[in-house]
Amino acid sequence: MPSAVSLLVAMNPDEPKHRAVFLDRDGTIIREVNYLTSADQIELLPGAADALHLLREAGLLCVVVTNQSAVARGMLTMAQLDRIHAELRRRLRQQQADVDAIYVCPHLPEGTVPEYAIECDCRKPAPGLLLRAAQDLDIDLHASILIGDSLRDVEAGKRAGCKTILLMSRSDVDPADLAKQPPDHVASSILAAARLAVRLWQ
Repeated sequence: MPSAVSLLVAMNPDEPKHRAVFLDRDGTIIREVNYLTSADQIELLPGAADALHLLREAGLLCVVVTNQSAVARGMLTMAQLDRIHAELRRRLRQQQADVDAIYVCPHLPEGTVPEYAIECDCRKPAPGLLLRAAQDLDIDLHASILIGDSLRDVEAGKRAGCKTILLMSRSDVDPADLAKQPPDHVASSILAAARLAVRLWQ
């Protein structure tokens, strides 16, 4: 099952369902590196903190959904990953931003750590992380948006029933694959995507 690394939202059963923005981590909020295994490798992308601040000021939950197969590969533990995410949130708070929850898929069938070397329903493009978050946080998936930088993110969002925004920041997105799995919207940066998301809900 996915792991809720950070869960900050107090639920009230009398309140209506929440609207949320689901965000990929690597290449969306922080610069992508080849298997981030240390907090020293964290580098916030330009505009990321401003984007998260804008979304939360608009009353939207910000939920990170991220594949972290380095755990299954034995490159770091879940405890180390928790510390990385604690440092990520510390740096965001320094810039008046934060996220409401972080959901992680640590699995990879060909991994070397038996506990995590399994088939699962949470590794994107499967929608399991979003479905788990929706249940935990009382999120209306059909009123929510996923922002990510890969077609894997787009597929996960669509399978969960969300609208999707693809960040056109990668050079390895195949046009043929993009035609098969088109996002609902595209944006040039996370800040542009956040502004678009807020406009869509106004």
